[in-house]
Amino acid sequence: MAKLVIVESPAKAKTIGKYLGPDYRVTASMGHIRDLPQSQLGIDVEHDYTPKYINIKGKEKLIRELKSEAKEADEVFLATDPDREGEAISWHLATLLGLDPDQPNRVTFGEITKKGVQEGMAHPRAIDKNLFNAQQARRILDRLVGYKLSPFLWRKVRRGLSAGRVQSVAVRLIVDREKEIEAFKPEEYWNLDAVLSAPGSQKKFTARLHGPVGGKKITVHNAEEAAAIRAAVEGKDYIVSDLTRGKRSRVPAPPFITSTMQQEASRRLGFTATRTMRAAQTLYEGVEIEGQGVTGLITYMRTDSLRIADEAAQAAKEFIASTYGEQYVCPTKRSYKTKSATAAQDAHEAVRPTNPAFTPDEADKSLSGDTAKLYRLIWSRFIASQMSDCQLDTVNASITAGDYLFKASGYVVTFDGFSVLYEEATDEKEKKETALPPLEQGQTLRLRELKSEQKFTQPPARYTEAALIKALEENGIGRPSTYAPIITTIIDRDYVERDAKKLKPTLLGRAINELMEEQFPDIVDVKFSAQMEKNLDKVESGAADWHTTIDQFYKGFDATLQQAEVNMEGKKIKVPDEESDEICEKCGRRMVIKTGRYGKFLACPGFPECTNTKKLVKDTGGVCPLCGSRILVRRSQKGRIYYGCEKNPACGFMTWDEPTAEKCEKCGGTLFKKLGKGAHLYCAREGCGFTKPLTRPGQKTGE
Repeated sequence: MAKLVIVESPAKAKTIGKYLGPDYRVTASMGHIRDLPQSQLGIDVEHDYTPKYINIKGKEKLIRELKSEAKEADEVFLATDPDREGEAISWHLATLLGLDPDQPNRVTFGEITKKGVQEGMAHPRAIDKNLFNAQQARRILDRLVGYKLSPFLWRKVRRGLSAGRVQSVAVRLIVDREKEIEAFKPEEYWNLDAVLSAPGSQKKFTARLHGPVGGKKITVHNAEEAAAIRAAVEGKDYIVSDLTRGKRSRVPAPPFITSTMQQEASRRLGFTATRTMRAAQTLYEGVEIEGQGVTGLITYMRTDSLRIADEAAQAAKEFIASTYGEQYVCPTKRSYKTKSATAAQDAHEAVRPTNPAFTPDEADKSLSGDTAKLYRLIWSRFIASQMSDCQLDTVNASITAGDYLFKASGYVVTFDGFSVLYEEATDEKEKKETALPPLEQGQTLRLRELKSEQKFTQPPARYTEAALIKALEENGIGRPSTYAPIITTIIDRDYVERDAKKLKPTLLGRAINELMEEQFPDIVDVKFSAQMEKNLDKVESGAADWHTTIDQFYKGFDATLQQAEVNMEGKKIKVPDEESDEICEKCGRRMVIKTGRYGKFLACPGFPECTNTKKLVKDTGGVCPLCGSRILVRRSQKGRIYYGCEKNPACGFMTWDEPTAEKCEKCGGTLFKKLGKGAHLYCAREGCGFTKPLTRPGQKTGE
């Protein structure tokens, strides 16, 4: 029989099979085939933490087929993903099929292209025991924490709860941020801006108050201080006292690693981390491309490395030169420093297109939806990273008015470089600098307006998915393969919820976090968790023994658990009910939000005297254009969000377009947001027809 190659997914098998030809049979294991049992701990704590692996229920037929095919094959190659999970799947396959893990039967593909597959098959190796042991240690640690902690939470809070080693830290970060927001006390301050123009020029520019001439920058705290400064500069000449001209270069962002790809897809495309990784997996494993067949379009998407293969960088530069011109090619080889300290995590390249010459416009002929959007993002980021710097001429002007100093700055782009293609998005609203008119030192400017504006300091923002992933990465919590599952898990457990794309702790999440901080401080300690990740990295690099690593953690954890049982004896935590705006029509009480087997619902707090319950609905604040009732958030059978009148089906109004807080300038009705090309706001009232352009945050006019 032909040689057998085993991968995880049918899509990957199809792509690889095309490149290997008739001498090979490529089949899929459908992910993991063995794991720890669900119904018991499955770890012999007394005997070196030996795991008890069993075949995953429901995969009996697949396992029989794999054994039969392996028995008939001349050779068997294990070609699962090139990371800890992939190495573990290969190790379990080798054990199940009777293969020698020390023999060269393991192959990996950094990219699933003809070249990548041929190169991987040409360099088979033994299974990397260190890589497998790192995965095994992580799996055992997570099982020990989850299996031991969950019963404790069941007894002390309520049934059905669970706690995870890494997820608990993520919840802690979100709860701590919420506490910061609640404790924040806004402070008043005032901005004083002089709107000026140069002699003979109609172009206006703004200079902001800095402070007294020769003094430090000041904060104007209230209206009285603002009025005093206005009076002090009234009638004074605004004179350019100092001009500093310079040149500045802006360098492009590096190509994507897993975390930055998830962050940028969240900011630009509104993707969750899970949605991003699903699209990336498809692009890596292969998609049907017109004229090429099934092709892998990006390199492996779980990576900490910023390394780029020389041939990929060269191909990018050739494309840039032919498309934009030689002046847009970076004259030197760009090298970006990888944060990861272990060689194992640097085994892969950054996330990049496998063929830089294959443009998103070409890809759009074969791709659609999420894969098309994500490919454009990955391609643009990579190509831009190999382009020349953006060059700026800068000017900083100091302008005196009496005893006070105002400052203005601006720049002119003299060469756009990489910015012609791509600029990184940010969560923060950046102050936009613009070009200043030609100014000369000693010049007296014309004051058009002196504006004073009251402001208040703002609390820190809640985490978005992008910001949380960045915080996890910066704190050394989790690894590329875990960011998406962490967020999915804490939302599914109802410890965290999304609120206008921000992550907000639920009352349950806060109660669990408080209990964990009191009784299991190490589990929710950021530094402790980061050290555990470093310890697992040491196992991966062969610098530490996995048994010892687990033992060092478990002894302390087990002692803490026993002490927590003593501390909490006879005690139970009550999770406060979340009040809603709904009034119980039977008894007049304000209804509360409960969680049941089928999700959240509204219940009367007067139970058992009042047993009224009803569906939980979310009011958008919008008004139905047909009957004037509330517009509620609804979900289709497939889970897609839409918006409908609360009187449906009697009314019949529904739309996929989100209602906004803005009102129609013609009739006062609710404006709805139509996304996509030509995004705009519109009024849905019959006969109105009002529309206005919609500019998304960070979008340039004309985009």
